[in-house]
Amino acid sequence: MVKVAIIYYSATGSVYRLAAAAAAAAEKSGAEVRLRKVGELAPAQAIAANPLWSANHAATGHVPEAQIADLDWAEVILFGSPTRFGLPAAQLKQFIDTAGGLWKQGGLVNKVASAFTSTGTAHGGQESTILAMNNTFYHWGSIIVPPCYADPVQFRSGNPYGASHVSNNGQIPPGEIELAAIEFQTVRAIEIAAALQRGFAQG
Repeated sequence: MVKVAIIYYSATGSVYRLAAAAAAAAEKSGAEVRLRKVGELAPAQAIAANPLWSANHAATGHVPEAQIADLDWAEVILFGSPTRFGLPAAQLKQFIDTAGGLWKQGGLVNKVASAFTSTGTAHGGQESTILAMNNTFYHWGSIIVPPCYADPVQFRSGNPYGASHVSNNGQIPPGEIELAAIEFQTVRAIEIAAALQRGFAQG
């Protein structure tokens, strides 16, 4: 059973919906799954001033906060983040910055990793955000598994870097194509992780 940690940050809920779809796909494939959100850094007044942000904050109160132990436990790591000026959100970056101890021990080497995102507007930094998350995986020695064009849904979603969504600033939730894309990306990462496990076991 492959162990999958889906670690995300979401303000208005788009990335959460992608993360939840990834978790459902992983469970359906027989994986053991931890769906985790990173801690919120924004002040309460900023959250309260945005109805969509406030609603998502309340709706996802049941999701446990990510811990470094989740990275240590996982064999597959999926990171999800909205775009902030073409970069991942500070909330996810802050969590990543606490992983130095595990990294120093070599505890992140050979883990399968992949990333997904959502932007408020078309061409709003989707690819650069995923590439920025991948920079972390390079340093960790993880094995990046993108969705590429390995499934017909990728010719409809159009992003070989990772599942992505245009939310119109939180107004439009992920649709059928976006959800199918993250499901494929998740299952592909799990399949590659299982193949690596078999390969390592055979020596």
